[in-house]
Amino acid sequence: MWSPVRPRERIADGVWLVRGGVPSKIMNVYLIEDSGGVTVFDAGISGMTDAVTTAGGELGGIKGIVLGHADADHRGTAPGLPAPVYCHEADRSAAESPKAFRDYWDFRKLGVPASLVMPKLLRHWDGGAVSVAGTLAEGDEVAGFKVIHLPGHAPGLIGLFREADRLALCSDCIYTIDVQTGLRRRPRVPHPAFNLDTEQARASIRKLAEHEPAVVWPGHANPVRGDVRAQLLDVARA
Repeated sequence: MWSPVRPRERIADGVWLVRGGVPSKIMNVYLIEDSGGVTVFDAGISGMTDAVTTAGGELGGIKGIVLGHADADHRGTAPGLPAPVYCHEADRSAAESPKAFRDYWDFRKLGVPASLVMPKLLRHWDGGAVSVAGTLAEGDEVAGFKVIHLPGHAPGLIGLFREADRLALCSDCIYTIDVQTGLRRRPRVPHPAFNLDTEQARASIRKLAEHEPAVVWPGHANPVRGDVRAQLLDVARA
């Protein structure tokens, strides 16, 4: 039977991925094994709630949810998951807001038909306001990962980095899609239509590169592998 969500897949030691979204499943939700259960990182879209709940249950239950940032397509499942939610302080007000759109978004920067379709999709993907139990900051530990603050796309965007295998989960610090078509592409700076500050987003990509990750998994679509540092620096310069 066709499903808008793929079964969970193991992407690293103790880290699982649930992909969702129609038609090409480019929304990524990560489940990190954590003391007999899992911590969710990046909460995807509302239509993934049942799949994330099931995957978390198979791994011992969801203990907590960490928002990479509070955009509608990254908080979608959070209101429907049975666990406390955490985010960076700079994104707390957006996470707790009923608004599906960020004040700084500018759909006019998108071409047609994306400028017409994207607002409708974001409203559909959103799960609504989230009750935030607490906040995270640079250097905090989450299930064996360290928090990295990567502002620019959103003021409170955070990634997670694990020193042991140099794995980075970076939310929307980078895109590996063309946001206007949903097609998978080479890594790139997030689209200016959705950025608080695109130059700050470039600086955050350089900051991520300084950690010399072995692989970077973003909030959408495919990971960056190979000479990751060089690719990130190229993206920041583009």
